[in-house]
Amino acid sequence: MHIVPIASGKGGVGKSMVAANLSIALAQSGRSVVLADLDLGASNLHLILGIPAPKTGIGTFLVGSGASFESVILTTDYPNLRFIPGDAEVPGLANIKQAQKNQLVKRLLSVEADYLVLDLGAGTGSNILDFFLMSTHGIVVTAPALTATLNAYLFLKNAVFRLLYGAFGTKSRAYDYLEELRRDGASLQKAYVPAILEKVKELDPERWSVATERMRRFRPRLLMNLLEDPKDADKAQKIRRSCTEYLNIDIEHLGVLYRDELQDIALGSRIPIIRYKPQSVLSQGLYRTADKLLSVEDEEDMPLSLAELEGGFRTAELEAEADFGAKMAYVEELLSSGALTEGDLVETIRSQQFEIDKLRRENQFLKYKLSRAMGQGFTG
Repeated sequence: MHIVPIASGKGGVGKSMVAANLSIALAQSGRSVVLADLDLGASNLHLILGIPAPKTGIGTFLVGSGASFESVILTTDYPNLRFIPGDAEVPGLANIKQAQKNQLVKRLLSVEADYLVLDLGAGTGSNILDFFLMSTHGIVVTAPALTATLNAYLFLKNAVFRLLYGAFGTKSRAYDYLEELRRDGASLQKAYVPAILEKVKELDPERWSVATERMRRFRPRLLMNLLEDPKDADKAQKIRRSCTEYLNIDIEHLGVLYRDELQDIALGSRIPIIRYKPQSVLSQGLYRTADKLLSVEDEEDMPLSLAELEGGFRTAELEAEADFGAKMAYVEELLSSGALTEGDLVETIRSQQFEIDKLRRENQFLKYKLSRAMGQGFTG
C-alpha cells in the first residue's frame, strides 16, 4: 500500500481540494484508494466529495462508542474510492493522546488498498507531523504567497526535527542536546541541521547512523497550488534551496496547479472539480499530478539522482508556462462566445490587481519582520 500524506504549513492553500481530487483521479486509474480525513477537530473533507455529514467517523471510533474501525470506512459514488470521515462532531479530537494516535495509525496501516491518502490538518502540531512521517515522501501543498512558502519551509523544518527526535532514545546524550535546542527558541530558530548532525554524531555515533539513514530516505514532495503567473513556479526553487542548505534534505517537485474560479463554484455545488469540469486547467493539472504518482509507484524507495531532481523542477516550470497558455486560451474562448463580457474581464483584472497589491504590501512587511526575527532561518 502506498501511503500519501498531504499537508500544508498554513490553511487556505487548497490542501483538502488536492487530497479529494487526487484520490478520485487515482481511483479512476483502477487503483483501490482509501481517503482519510485526518484534519481532526476541523473535518470537512466530506463537503468537497459531496457526501452528507457522516454519522460516524474517526472521532466516534476513538472515543470508544463501540463503533468498529471497519464501520467508519464508507463507500462512495466514485468507483474504487472509499472514505474515512474525521471527527463526526466529536469535540476535542484536535489533540488526541499518544495511545489514541498509535491505535489509529495501526488501524490505518491495516486497511487493504493500493493507496491510502491522508488529508492532514494545517500547521506543525506533533500529531500532524507524525501522520506526515508515516511516509518518507509525503506531499506538502503550498502557494506562491510569501506566507505560504515560508510556512511550507517551516513545516519541513519541524518534520526534520521530529524525524531526528525519533532516531534517539530519550535517555541518550543526543536526545538531551536536541531538548536543549528545543527549549532555547532562539537557537532552534536559527538551527543549521548539518551542524546539528555533526554534534549528535559525537554524542551518539551508533544512533547517528540511524538518523542519517532516516534523513536520506526522507524525500518530501512539493506541490505548488494557486498559481497566477508562470513566474510563480520559481518560488519552489527558493524552498528547495533553503531545505538543501539548512535542513540537509532535498525535495521533489510534484508540479503546479493554477488558481481557478471554477473551483469555488464546484465547492459551492459540493462537486469535486475533476467531476464538475474535467477539462479545466486545474483538473488537468490534478490528473497530471496523479499520473506522476502512478509512474513512480514501483520506485518510491529508490533515491533520485541530482539530475532527476533538477529535471522535476524544470518540468514544473514548463508545465506552469503551458498551463498559463491554456488558461489564456480559455479566457479568449469565453470572450468570443459571449459567455464572458469585456466588462467581466475588466472587473476580474481589477480584483486580481487589488489582491496583487495587497500581497505586495504583505510581502514587504513580512520581509522586514523576517530579516529581524529569523536571521538565516530562511533564504526566501
